[in-house]
This record gives sequence, C-alpha cells and structure tokens, in this order.
Amino acid sequence: MSTDRYQLWGGCFEEEPSDVLRRLNDSLPIDTRLFKEDIQGSRCWAKELFTSKHLSYEDYVKISEGLDKVEKDIEEELKQGGSLKDSEEDIHSVVECRLFKYAGDTALRLHTARSRNDQSATDTKLWMISSLPRLYSALCDLISVLVSRAENEIDVIVSGYTHLQRAQPVRWSHFLLSHGWALRDDATRLEEQSNRLSCCPLGSGALAGCALPIDRNRLANSLGFKDITQNSMFAVSSRDHIVEFLNWSSLCGIHLSRLAEDLIIYSSREFGIVRFSDQFSTGSSLMPQKRNPDGLELVRGAGGLLLGDAFAFSCTLKGLPSTYNKDLQSDKEILFRSYDRLLDCLKVTTGTMLTMKVDPEKALKSLEPEMLATDLAYVLVRQGVPFRRAHHIVGAVLRRASTLGVSLRDLPYQEYTDICPQFGTEEELRGTFSWVKSVEQYTSLGGTSRVAVDDQIKKLRTWLTKDN
Repeated sequence: MSTDRYQLWGGCFEEEPSDVLRRLNDSLPIDTRLFKEDIQGSRCWAKELFTSKHLSYEDYVKISEGLDKVEKDIEEELKQGGSLKDSEEDIHSVVECRLFKYAGDTALRLHTARSRNDQSATDTKLWMISSLPRLYSALCDLISVLVSRAENEIDVIVSGYTHLQRAQPVRWSHFLLSHGWALRDDATRLEEQSNRLSCCPLGSGALAGCALPIDRNRLANSLGFKDITQNSMFAVSSRDHIVEFLNWSSLCGIHLSRLAEDLIIYSSREFGIVRFSDQFSTGSSLMPQKRNPDGLELVRGAGGLLLGDAFAFSCTLKGLPSTYNKDLQSDKEILFRSYDRLLDCLKVTTGTMLTMKVDPEKALKSLEPEMLATDLAYVLVRQGVPFRRAHHIVGAVLRRASTLGVSLRDLPYQEYTDICPQFGTEEELRGTFSWVKSVEQYTSLGGTSRVAVDDQIKKLRTWLTKDN
C-alpha cells in the first residue's frame, strides 16, 4: 500500500483504491468541519484509556500535548486557506496522522479499542450539541422581531384571508403573531431533541462493544453527554437524531416559507401593504423599476430543499442492514447542508422583518364592508336569532345589495328591516360598520382584539425572557 497518506486500514490490501472510488469515498472536504469534535473525543478517549490503565501516563501526556498542537495547526490552516490539503480520506485519519508527527509511535496507541464507527457517531453528536443552540437563538431573534412589530403596530388593521379571499378584518399584529407562535413551537421542538441527542456512543467499538474494561459513563460525562447508548449495534448504526433534526428543519422551513409567501403577496403592487428595504430586495437586469423580494423567495424555495433532504436521508436509511454501512457517510453532508441553509433562512427572514415598512393606509384600503357580513350575523344572534338562520338572512342581504349595486354599508336601512325586522335600530346597525369595533369583539384568548393580542405578546415575551 502507498505511504503517501496515513490510512487507518489496508494491511491486507495489495492495491490502492481506484481514483474514482476515492472521489466517492473520501469525506475530508465535508468532515473537516468536525475537527474540534474529533480532537475532543480523542482527548477524552485517551484520558479514559489512561484512567482504565490501558495507557501509560507518559503516553497519555504525549497524546494530549500532541492533540493540542494538531488542533492549533488545523485552526491556523483553516483560517488561512479555508480547507485542508491533506491526502488522507477523512478528518479522523488527518488528526491521527498529524498526531503521529508530534507524538511518534505513541500516537498509534490512541485508537486502541476504538472504531471510526463509534468515533464518527460521537463526533457528529458533539457537533450537533454545540451547534443547534445557534439555530435556537436565531429562531428566538426572529420571534422577538415579530413580537416587537406586533407591539408597535397593534393599531394597524388589515384583511384576514381564507382561501386567499378576503374574510374578516384582523389586527396586523395578530397576523404577525400567528407566525410567531408557529416558530415558538419550532423552538420548543428543537429543545426537546437535546435529551435524545445527549447519549454517547463512544466505547461501542465497530459493533460489538469495547474489548477492554472501560467506564463508559465516566467517558460520556467527560465529553458532556448526559447518558450512554445501551446497545453497541444500535449505537454505531442509529442516525435517528439526524433524521429527527432533518424532519424538524423541514417543518421549520415550511413555516418560514409560509411567512415568506404571505409577505411576498403583501409586498406586491396589488396589495402594497409592506415594502422591503434595499438590503433585502434585488432589482431586475432589464426593468429598472422592479423591486424583487428575492430574499424571501429564496427562503420559500429553501423550504422545499429542506424537505427534500429530510426525505432523501430517510430513503438512504430505509433499506440498510444492521450496524454500520458506508451509506451512512452521507449523514454529515446532508446535516451540514440543511443546518447552514436553515440558519441563513432564519437570518434573512429576521433581517427582512426588522427592516420592512408597513403602510397602514394601504392596509385599511384592503378592507371592504362585505367583510363585516359575519358581524351582521352576530347582530341578529344577539337578538336571539339562531346563527344558522342569521347566516342565511345576511346572505339574503348580500344578494339584495348586489342587485342594487351598493355595498352593505350603503344599503338602505329599510332594505335590512324588510328582510329581517330584528336588525335593531338604524344607529345600532350602522355602528356595526366599524373596523375597530369588529376586531374588538374577539376578546377570547387567542383572538384579534387588543386585549387578546396584548395577552399573546406578553406570553411570548415571557417565554423569550425565560429561555434566553
């Protein structure tokens, strides 16, 4: 075998892997990202070998000091060039090769009773444990912006939509908070993953466990895990934590996509309710007047890509036999890609929301009297008319207004009473045609009245303060 690179295997091989296999097999460009976690795992593994009397103190010191130097070297190289030029196939081989340069034959003792199977699984979990809080923080930042806007713009009233048709007037804040609550649930789900994630696979070997007596609980504790995996075959093959994260990412991406879609619609000239800042808009190469919401369109598109990655990895896992198979190597590529994409989407959405301007006058113009049809039905309900009958009565009123070519507001009072005498006095009837009065009647928890929206704001602020 070639001595050009440091390999963790190959003693019984007479030929080198083909170039095309190496291109498919070598993962260093991807798993370089795990160099800190790989070194952290190696430090703790060396410590456990020493504590369990499988490694002398002198060798433990050499390995520990060598790993410190390797970590410093890699950090410097990545700062300067952004990638490693080593010829080894993965980050595990790179770390051990570089350790050999500093610690000599002592470095060959580091991998005692350890496999890349449990090593890689441990590295990935360590990376997730340290990295997922950044997503959580970015989610909280976006929710905080939504809550602040809801508080500041609570008097803005807009059309609420179902089926993309004008439905009922709502506070703009109520719309914003509807997305805030979805994202709050995303943050809660992300937190819930932490306990299942914090289960250490190191010490499971290739699949059968560790042949040397070690204390896996002590090892897990030194790495910052809360528990250990209870079955070595499960430990090296399970990627449930990655599937869970990818599925979570796709759901969060869907929530961001729906928010983006709403804002894109509201930013169109036909609506004109919002205007995005130059920082989060782009122009057209042909039409000088264009202001395109490309940032949010990319966020909307990313929702599909996140969903695709989640589905793709589940398909990879579906037909695998027990324990480790090389197919699992794709876990990190998809994990990192989804993580980076979602983090960028959260930041773009937050920036867009933070710098966006709302036009209350345009929002008001989107309202029309027919949106108060349900309010008219409630007038009759308060007079004792059953709602289903009231619904049909207001339907008759709408038909009559359409026949006369007038709005509900301009329909003569006599027309109302001719259809149903229980509409009350003309003053009471005309008082129904108030946007503020309309939204203020929805005082139940979760409603769009000021008091109900204030309650939502307070609850989300309390949650943000508690968890941050």
